[in-house]
Amino acid sequence: MSIQTSVLADLLQDLPQLRPQMYFKSSLTALSHAMEDQVLAGSDEPLVIASFQRERFYRQEAHRYKRVAEKSDQVYVLAAPETDFTSRSDSYEMVAFDREDTLSQEWHLVVIGQQYASCLVCRERQAPAPLTSEQLNFDTEVCDAALNIAGPTAGYVDPSRRFEGIWTFDRQVSCKAAEFLLNKILVYRPELQEKIEQAQRKFLTETSSGFHEIDPDPFAQRLVTYLQAGQYKLLKAYKSIADQERKERLVNSITSAIRKSLNPHEILKGAAQELGQALQVCRCLIYRCKETDVTSTNLHEFLSTGVSSLAGQSWPLQDNPLFQEVVQVQEPLYVAETRQDPRIANTPKLKALIDRFKIVSWLLVPVLDKGKLLGMVELHHCGATPQQWQEDDLALVEAIATQIGVALIQAEAYANLEDLNDQLEALERTRSNLIAITGHELRTPLSTIQVCLESLASEPDMLPDLRQIMLNSALTDAERMRKLVQDFLTLSQLESGRVQWHPEPLQLQECVELAISSARARLLKEQLPQISTEVPSKLPLVRADGEWLVEVLSKLLDNACKFTAPKGQVIIQARPNGNKMLEVTVADTGRGIEPNRLETVFDRFYQEEGALRRTTGGTGLGLAICRQIVNGWGGQIWAESAGKDQGSQLHFTIPIVEGSGEQKRPNKSDRRLGSRG
Repeated sequence: MSIQTSVLADLLQDLPQLRPQMYFKSSLTALSHAMEDQVLAGSDEPLVIASFQRERFYRQEAHRYKRVAEKSDQVYVLAAPETDFTSRSDSYEMVAFDREDTLSQEWHLVVIGQQYASCLVCRERQAPAPLTSEQLNFDTEVCDAALNIAGPTAGYVDPSRRFEGIWTFDRQVSCKAAEFLLNKILVYRPELQEKIEQAQRKFLTETSSGFHEIDPDPFAQRLVTYLQAGQYKLLKAYKSIADQERKERLVNSITSAIRKSLNPHEILKGAAQELGQALQVCRCLIYRCKETDVTSTNLHEFLSTGVSSLAGQSWPLQDNPLFQEVVQVQEPLYVAETRQDPRIANTPKLKALIDRFKIVSWLLVPVLDKGKLLGMVELHHCGATPQQWQEDDLALVEAIATQIGVALIQAEAYANLEDLNDQLEALERTRSNLIAITGHELRTPLSTIQVCLESLASEPDMLPDLRQIMLNSALTDAERMRKLVQDFLTLSQLESGRVQWHPEPLQLQECVELAISSARARLLKEQLPQISTEVPSKLPLVRADGEWLVEVLSKLLDNACKFTAPKGQVIIQARPNGNKMLEVTVADTGRGIEPNRLETVFDRFYQEEGALRRTTGGTGLGLAICRQIVNGWGGQIWAESAGKDQGSQLHFTIPIVEGSGEQKRPNKSDRRLGSRG
C-alpha cells in the first residue's frame, strides 16, 4: 500500500497564497532542531508530527523524540522501514509507510500547540545532472551516518543540495499540513482513529494565527548556536584546506624530486634531502632494510648545521627494540624523549648511540609495500629540549614514506623490465639460431639421404660396392638427424622439469670407462686424440643418476675430441672438492675458449664459428644439456681456458654419498649405467 499524493503539492493547491522558498540542507537542519527545542523548552502539550524519509534518519533523532514524547501524548513519527522500524505504539506513535509512497521523497515537521504553531514541509529539488558517488569519491549514506546530522532533514550536508518548501509560524498553514499528515497516518494505522480525532478537535479547530505570548528565545538560541557552530566549522575547514594544500605541495615537491631517477640510491638520497629541508629537522635518515637485517650501513641522510653525520656507521636493527616494534606493528613510532624511554634505557648499545649522536626525539616511519618492509625513514631531533612534532608533520612523513615505497617498487620494476628485455633478446637470438641450425642440420642430411635413395631407386644395375657406399651415406646422415632430434627432446625435457631423477651410489671410474667406450664407438671411423684418465680408485662414491652422469661425461668427451687435433690429448681427472662434492675435469689441448666466452659456451645453440660456417659439426646443444643435468643433481659446471689455441678445461661437481670414503664397489645389478644414445 502506498499513497502517491504529495503533502507539499496538496498544501500549495489548498493555500494558493503560499510561495515556496528554496532552502539549503543545513538551513532545514537548523530549523527542525529549533522547532524541537521550542517544544522541549515550553510547558505546552503540542501535537508533533515528524516524517522522515528513511529509518536511518529517524534513528539519529530517536533519542530526541523520546524527550519530546515526555511533553505530549500526541507525537507521531513516520518513516520508511529498513530494519526494525514498524507501525506500533511506543513512547510515541510510530508509522511505517511504504517505500514507494511520496512521503519517502519529502521531509515534514509540524508542531501545533495551544499558544503557537510552526511547520516545515519541503521536497528536494532534483538536480539536472547529480554527481555520482564515484565522482564525489565517497558514499552519501556513509557520510550521513558519520556526520550524524539529526532531524527530518538529517543526512549529508552537501552545499549543492537544495530544497523547495514552506516554513512558517502561520497557524492556518500548520493546521492544514497537520490535517494532510494525519489523514495519511489513518491510512496506514486505522486503529488510531479515535486518538487522531482527539488531536483534530484539540488542535485543528483553532484558526487564529500569531504567537499568542510564545517565548521565541529557545528558537532564537538554537539558530544562533547553529550559526556559530557553522562558522566554527567553516573556519576549521579553511584551516584544514590550507594545511592539506601545504602537505600536498610538499608531497608533490618531494615526489617530483625522488622520481627524477630510477636508481634506488638516488631516490633515497633525494628523499632524505627534500624531507629534511621541508621539516627543518636536525637529521633525516633513510635506508633500505628488511625485517631480518641485523644492521644497515647504506644510509642516506640530511643534516642541519652542527649535527654529526651517520654516514658509514653500522646502524643497529636486530638489537634495536624501536626498529623491531615498528616491524611488528607496521606503524610509525614516535619517541618524544629518548632519555626517558625504558626500551632505550634497557639497551646499552642503543643508549650509547643515542648519547654519541645526541638524539633527543626520534621518529621512525616504515616504508612498506603490501606489508613487506622496504626501508625506514627516521627523523632525529638533537636540540636541548624534546621536539613535539605536529600531527600534520607526522602525516606528511607517512605520505612521503608511501611515495618512497612506490618509487622503489617502480625502480625495481624498471630493473626487472630491463632484465626481461635482455632475456627476450636472448630468446630472439635463440630462436634465430634454432631456425638457422635446424634448417642447416636437417637440410644437409636430408639432401644426402634423398640423393642416395634416388640413385638406388633409379639405378638398379648399380655396382654392389657403390650401392653399399650409398646405403652407408644414407644411414650415417639418418643417424645424424636422429641425434639432432634426440638432443632437442633431451633439452626440452630437462628445461621443463619433466625428468625423473633416480640418484644412487656410483663408482665414478665405471661411469668414465663407459663414457670413453661409448665415444670411441661413435667416433670409430674418425682419428681421435689420445684419451687418458686420472681418476683415483679410492675416490668416495658419488650420488647421481647413472644414465645422466654418463651422458654428461660423453658429451664433454665428444666436445673435447671435436675441438682437439688427432695429435692432441684429452684427459679426464677427478678429485674431491670439499667434503660434499667431487670435481670432475675434462681437459684438452685443443682450440681453447676466449675469456669473454667462458660462460656463453653453455648457452643453447652457441657455436664459436657461427651456425652456418662451422667446420666441426654439431648443434651447440651439448654443453647446454650438460648444464641442465648437473644443475639437476645440485652441482655446478664451468669452463676454464687460457685463450685461443691454449686448450680448455670443463669442470663439474657431483654430490658425494654421505659417510662415503674408500668403499666396496656396488653390484652391477644395482646400478643403472649406460649411454642415452
